Amino acid sequence: MATEPLKRFSTHDGPLARPGAPADPDTAPLVLRTARESDLPELRRLDQEVFGEVAYPAFLLRQLYDMYAEHFLVLDDGTGRLRGYVLAGTSALRADSWILGLGVAHDRRRHGLGRELMVAILGRLRRSGIKEVRLTVEPGNRAAVLLYRSLGFRPEGPDGGLRRDYFGPGMDRQILHLDLAARAAAPQG
Repeated sequence: MATEPLKRFSTHDGPLARPGAPADPDTAPLVLRTARESDLPELRRLDQEVFGEVAYPAFLLRQLYDMYAEHFLVLDDGTGRLRGYVLAGTSALRADSWILGLGVAHDRRRHGLGRELMVAILGRLRRSGIKEVRLTVEPGNRAAVLLYRSLGFRPEGPDGGLRRDYFGPGMDRQILHLDLAARAAAPQG
């Protein structure tokens, strides 16, 4: 598994232009940046590609952007196409957050991009004072479960975090939890 090179920008208006020839979407480094309002149509397209019939409706994606823009990161290939995103919804009252979406374009999977997105958002959440992060994952999505476990997420009890019919009949999910406060306090090795 090769890791793709990323350029990181953390503002809504970070530079995207690369010197020289137009970007080749297969070889140019991706830019990891905060989502922009102008990204919404492309975010909708990517979300549909990744999640199909359970993708967010356009109106909800819009409202999630309005509510959580500072915790909405994208991977931009420099050609107008987004190749991945992560979204965290945060609570102002309880210093906790939910990962509401993590998606990588099918042709960019297995290159470490999901990990890059998660590491970036977890760092941003930690700096924002978030103490706990939760997410749901389809129990049979082995790659996603392994990714989240490698980042320190653990099943939330009871029953190993398994919630039957969480999103409706036959749509089971496992709830995973990460204690960012404890992880930040632990010695880094």
